[in-house]
Amino acid sequence: MLSIVIPIHNEERVILSLYDRLTAVLEKLDRTYEIIFVDDASTDQGFDLLANLVETDSHLKVLRLRRKFGQTTALAAGFDAAKGETVVSLDGDLQQDMGDIPLLLKKIEEGYDIASGWRKNEINARGARGIAPHFANWLMKRVAGVSMHDFGATWRAYRAEILKDVNLYGELHRFIPVLANFYGARIAEVRIQDRKRPQSAARYHPGKMLGAFFDIVTSKFLLRYLARPMHSVGKWGVPLVVLGSLLFAALSIETLLSGQDILAQHMLSLFAGAMLWFAGLMLFCVGLIGEVLMRAYFESQGRRIYTVREIRARRERVADGAR
Repeated sequence: MLSIVIPIHNEERVILSLYDRLTAVLEKLDRTYEIIFVDDASTDQGFDLLANLVETDSHLKVLRLRRKFGQTTALAAGFDAAKGETVVSLDGDLQQDMGDIPLLLKKIEEGYDIASGWRKNEINARGARGIAPHFANWLMKRVAGVSMHDFGATWRAYRAEILKDVNLYGELHRFIPVLANFYGARIAEVRIQDRKRPQSAARYHPGKMLGAFFDIVTSKFLLRYLARPMHSVGKWGVPLVVLGSLLFAALSIETLLSGQDILAQHMLSLFAGAMLWFAGLMLFCVGLIGEVLMRAYFESQGRRIYTVREIRARRERVADGAR
């Protein structure tokens, strides 16, 4: 079964056209499918249009969130509701060509776990509109070690089991392939048509660059230190404690040898040593608390820090009457 997940917000003017084009493509695939629209608290009549379509199309399901949570949360809600073995996420603004969906599915059939759309026109955009994509993709390649041209595309196809291992929050939907790569997902990119958004203005704004940076920092931490936070901050605590202790020792030795008043002569040095010592101790304690929290998280929810792609075992023949 194939599940199509589409988050929307105030897309009333293109919903019917999107539905018609999408249905025309899906009917040609000759496979069972469902379409899940997630309305992120739109203020237009888009939900009403979809509610009417539900009455005539059994393939269609519409979720309406209580308030505007953002695209990542809308996608997470759609993924949770999806029943298909393959899940495809799309944008709801008709910027891409529905005819590219079979290209994504073909990569899944070839054995990949994620097929991610590559919006070549979007990535090659010039001027201010091209700064954020270029910066985010350049930085993410180096931070995450995943060779992709377009980390920001929503157009992707996933094996459903991969999505079960990735928890979405914030704006991390852009980096699902990066997070899935941590669990060994096989990723392929597919060039998709990127057209001008019909009947709507571009939604780019410079603030997205800052948001992308925060997402990259979060992804970096999740990738390297999720199961061992002590290695993230705790490793800096020990050197700081050592430096502070060495400074205290040097000042103490100098005081004993010279007989001078340590407070009068080295007030600033004592203050610096104390700051180093306490800062190191705090970092070490934060890392230790993080270790406890991570273990409580994995153990309380029965989560594992690994995933199994497949299991093969030789079947033993049992003789008749043997137990």
